[in-house]
Amino acid sequence: MRLDAREEYPQGLSAGMRTAARRGPVEVYGVCGQRYLGAGLEEGQVGITGTPGNALGGYLCGGRLFVHGNAQDAVGDTMDGGRIAVDGMVGDAAGYAMRGGEIYVRGSAGYRAGVHMKAYGTKQPVLVIGGQAGSFLGEYQAGGTIVVLNLGTENSAPAGRFCGMGMYGGNIYLRGKVLVPDLSDRLVCRPATQQDTVAPAPALQRFCRLFGLTQASFSASPLPDITPHVRTPPRH
Repeated sequence: MRLDAREEYPQGLSAGMRTAARRGPVEVYGVCGQRYLGAGLEEGQVGITGTPGNALGGYLCGGRLFVHGNAQDAVGDTMDGGRIAVDGMVGDAAGYAMRGGEIYVRGSAGYRAGVHMKAYGTKQPVLVIGGQAGSFLGEYQAGGTIVVLNLGTENSAPAGRFCGMGMYGGNIYLRGKVLVPDLSDRLVCRPATQQDTVAPAPALQRFCRLFGLTQASFSASPLPDITPHVRTPPRH
């Protein structure tokens, strides 16, 4: 089914997407800044052409969104499940407080990607960024996996300053030169072992399938793993 975003108010467009997605794949055209598209989508597949506004796929809990273009801030805000793929760049706070599902970004992401990401039981959220990430990546991260591949910008740092500030769970994998002096002393940065890369491997394979890439373009490079430092509690 095809929907023209230029003919609908954002509320009606989102409702129409949810209804149509129950019947089969949906393609939405002419998107230009409409917010909350795909919010709460439980099922179905939606392709979006244009630039969706803030909170694309907010509270997503099972549906799949594919954006042919860029997206603005808060992609996947508090999403619980499903998948979002953006064949372009995203703004700030992508994956804010996400607690499940997967987000794939072909290009770069702004500040505070993965802020407050968390995990519980079988809910293990994944955020893969193909380009670079801005400062405060993984701020207050409590669980899940963040991968920044730094494709095409290998001579620059994969993430901005203050990566993992306040982080107390999960993993961040950065391909390229990691600014170790910029990291908090509460974090551990070490070369990822083969066992470490088992968890993000399926996500990296899906990233390549979604955007028509091959893993050979980055598999030969190391993926340093950043985790919270495990402190032994003092004995009394």
